[in-house]
Amino acid sequence: MRVAEIYASIQGEGFLTGTPSVFVRASGCNLRCDYCDTPFASWRPEGDDFSVEEIVARIEGFAPRHVVLTGGEPMLFAELVPLCNCLRELDRHITIETAGTLFLPLPCDLMSISPKLANSVPTAASARWRIRHQQTRHAPDVIHQLVAEYAYQFKFVCAKPIDVEEVLDYLDEFPEIDRERVMLMPQGTEPSALETVSRWLEPYCQEQQLGFCPRRQIEWFGMVRGT
Repeated sequence: MRVAEIYASIQGEGFLTGTPSVFVRASGCNLRCDYCDTPFASWRPEGDDFSVEEIVARIEGFAPRHVVLTGGEPMLFAELVPLCNCLRELDRHITIETAGTLFLPLPCDLMSISPKLANSVPTAASARWRIRHQQTRHAPDVIHQLVAEYAYQFKFVCAKPIDVEEVLDYLDEFPEIDRERVMLMPQGTEPSALETVSRWLEPYCQEQQLGFCPRRQIEWFGMVRGT
């Protein structure tokens, strides 16, 4: 399994914000989001190949019980199944960060699903990836299965009001999704950009009875790897 980084930090997004955790970032992705903030795990994958045993040993070297398997797209890697099985045997809490386009049968305590909206499609300068991304980013059968089989949270990246309209259409398509488990997150990698979007997005979330998801890791650390 190709891994870009393994580190201990504090979760900055979602239900477990503030929880000390070990992060394992898989390197490789089946999508190419225009706003991707981890290009070293997608557009230009970096990292080394690790066995499951090596990854587990690295995780055990850190104190936190919670483990976040992220990317890139960790569900690309079949090794994720034995890795999660090992972590379950070690009584670790497992969160998987996924775009919800791929499914693997594995143990997981929280499936953190971030479906990619139209605002994620790469620009025309990346014609090949634009077509592939558009064809791949929405996988209804996978979403139905993930929601049916796992405890979950949904995080949607929004930059403009048109994005939140798309979220509402998305939720209409999946009536089984519990709105109390849905959060809208401002797009941006700088505190000032996040604040600009948050000014209108947070009141909108309250109006629609959806969760608002700030990106605390950027507020705390800035856009720095290993945080």
